[in-house]
Amino acid sequence: MDLFKKCDNHELLDMARAKGIYPYFHQLNSKQGPEVIMEGKDIIMIGSNNYLGLTSHPEVIEAGIKALEQYGSGCSGSRFLNGTLTAHVELEKELAAFLKKEDVVTFSTGYQTNLGIISAIAGRTDYILCDKENHASIYDGCRLSFARMLRYNHSDMEDLERQLKTIDTSNSGILIVTDGVFSMGGDICKLPEIVALAEKYGARVMVDDAHGLGVLGEHGRGTAEYFGLEDKVDIYMGTFSKSLASIGGYMAASKKVCDYVRHVSRPFIFCASITPASVACARKALEILIREPQRVKRLSEISNYMRNGLKREGIDIIDISPTPIIPIYTYGDVRTFTACKLLFERGVYVNPVVSPATPVGKSLIRTSYTATHTEEQMDRALKQIKAVLQEVKDIKD
Repeated sequence: MDLFKKCDNHELLDMARAKGIYPYFHQLNSKQGPEVIMEGKDIIMIGSNNYLGLTSHPEVIEAGIKALEQYGSGCSGSRFLNGTLTAHVELEKELAAFLKKEDVVTFSTGYQTNLGIISAIAGRTDYILCDKENHASIYDGCRLSFARMLRYNHSDMEDLERQLKTIDTSNSGILIVTDGVFSMGGDICKLPEIVALAEKYGARVMVDDAHGLGVLGEHGRGTAEYFGLEDKVDIYMGTFSKSLASIGGYMAASKKVCDYVRHVSRPFIFCASITPASVACARKALEILIREPQRVKRLSEISNYMRNGLKREGIDIIDISPTPIIPIYTYGDVRTFTACKLLFERGVYVNPVVSPATPVGKSLIRTSYTATHTEEQMDRALKQIKAVLQEVKDIKD
């Protein structure tokens, strides 16, 4: 069979293009913010991970400009060799202090961070217990590690324990890895139960807090702070592309673990380091998060305002957590694409999520909110969401 034959078989995308409801790759013409200009239209943005609203903050932009002037546009090498800036080291120190961990390692992207951590820590004789709804980068990190991956049903602690019981720990290490906040459903992992099981069976715990940092906890330190378990999680993973308004990722752990990863992680060693401007923006965003913890509270308030509005209008949402991720069920792929197109035409951007990212028949619109949204913007978005869902309710795949 021709290797490229698979490229001709994108039936859903071909159908969406033919019907004029293809929803991907809209072009942004402005800074990311609560309202944006996209393809020349004024749009309320409720599909971004800009949780604290810092991507257009004047101090963050100024920090990036100054770093560009001081260091140039790039590092021209990996952290392992010529690509380590003083700014990289300072960012790692500042993050470690904020997260109350001994050390931090930074990576060039969040996706790469999971690849780099998991492939370095878990080897051929080890086991990884992975929640079925973990992010794709976690799954790819598991594959790269060559460890044996056991998937447990989403947030099902009985299933997790059942699988832990099957492992012979005499010659195997165990890593339980979970999203802190699950990126599609917006629900929070059952961290207290996971930690208890890890202690019972001698496992280590890693939390991907990409959607938890700046979102959960009194100070925005994430899922572990939210549950009061900051000393019980062995490895935190997070990104700069969400609350910290930049690009890159980090691992926070003990000095020994971080030092090991720095010297054996292929995705860390063989990738060019984060650009100077990106480092500076992340540092400034972290400084603002520490200085203005009220942003975390405001994010919760605006998310709850929208959540309550959607429920009041009888809209079918996933309502199981206080996070700024609120999925709206649309069920069918064609209905989902059509709803996203109509919303865009009426000035509201949302994200379509269809199979295989969700089970067949469980397609949804993923909405997410920022600390800089206003109630007036939410009211306008809610009005359009209600109207569009009513219009598409009879569309079938």
